Amino acid sequence: MIDFYFPTSPGEWAAFASAVVTILFAVLLFFMPRLSLRILRLQTFPDVPSAVSESRATMAGFYFGVGFSCILLAQPLLYLTLGVSWLFTAFGRIVSMVLDKGNTKYNWISWPIEAALGILPTLYAFGYF
Repeated sequence: MIDFYFPTSPGEWAAFASAVVTILFAVLLFFMPRLSLRILRLQTFPDVPSAVSESRATMAGFYFGVGFSCILLAQPLLYLTLGVSWLFTAFGRIVSMVLDKGNTKYNWISWPIEAALGILPTLYAFGYF
């Protein structure tokens, strides 16, 4: 039987908070895919309805899976997975800003948020927080 584990240290709470935010992103992507795509500045074509399913399946499904795994199992290696995934997301955004001329206000707001969501669980997993 899996019991719900409440975090006990500040580091655990920070990692837990990152997992909760990840799940909140998943809820938005899953239940409001068109709004989510608009926020992400992505556009679908009317003749390709399967494009909306990418929001629900690929993006929301991954976020739900990793976020819930972290919360339900509360293992440092799962938090490390969550953290490294967010850090690579932030890194990919920075690379895109440099190589793809994606130097936009949206990217400048997004990458620090993604980096913070990655740093918190990673520091906890390595025992620094």
